[in-house]
Amino acid sequence: MAKTHAQLSETHTLGAQTRQWVVRANAADPRAWLQDVPVCPALAQHQIAHLGVCQAVAPYRIVRNKQSGTYFLACFGGRGRFLVEGRWQTCSAGTACLLPPHILNAFHAEPGAPWEFVWVRYEQPNDQRPIAGASSPVLAKFDPEPVRHAALGLYHEARGAAVPAQMQHWADLVHAYVLRFARPWQVEDRLWLVWESVAAHLEEEWSLERLARLAHMSTEHLRRLCHRQLGRSPMHQVIFLRMRRAAELLSTTNDKVETIATAVGYQNPFVFSNTFKKWTGWRPSEFPGRAKEK
Repeated sequence: MAKTHAQLSETHTLGAQTRQWVVRANAADPRAWLQDVPVCPALAQHQIAHLGVCQAVAPYRIVRNKQSGTYFLACFGGRGRFLVEGRWQTCSAGTACLLPPHILNAFHAEPGAPWEFVWVRYEQPNDQRPIAGASSPVLAKFDPEPVRHAALGLYHEARGAAVPAQMQHWADLVHAYVLRFARPWQVEDRLWLVWESVAAHLEEEWSLERLARLAHMSTEHLRRLCHRQLGRSPMHQVIFLRMRRAAELLSTTNDKVETIATAVGYQNPFVFSNTFKKWTGWRPSEFPGRAKEK
């Protein structure tokens, strides 16, 4: 049975049968699982800390109480469980997941066949916008094969000849495939404009009708597009953007919870607190890495 949010603690359990093919941007990280891993400096150009291909076998389990950068995962075999927007959801072949920084990140393999996936872990410099933008999906259908082959190509080049120009090509490909998933607005510009506008004005009141007017489409068409591209309803996307921004403010400022609630569109701090806990697993005041209030 999946643990509740309150039972989750920082965890990195690979298991004896799990196999990984990992590449990292530099050799500075002292964690044991990253030792004896080939280095590709070109990854740093895309703010990628590390990436890899994994055949995860139970009891494989990862928990990051406050993931400091964007995390991308695309499954090409088996199935695992991912904590997405406050709920444990299945991640199976042909599905990808993109989690923004400053949130709880937890996933594990289920007993049985190996859970096979490729991951890309980004850094998040303070002066740059996250890869996961306002219009990015969180859990949606995605062809994992191109990014899987690019990641394996980079691994074998970095482990072997390690020619800088060749590693650069592989690193560029991996990043491009992540962007293909992260930025579906390249297919539908109207939705991108809507979510960028919402993200810039989270303190305002947003309704389905207002969103549809902004997109110049019917409410039903907007619903269909959102479900197809983002895997959620339009109003759930608004809540997601608010919770993501709240997590960022809780991690990077010492503003009062009431101030943050207002900044992301909640006049009632209790409603904000309950919604935030439902989506992240934490009360705002208990959020890991929370700065002291002014």
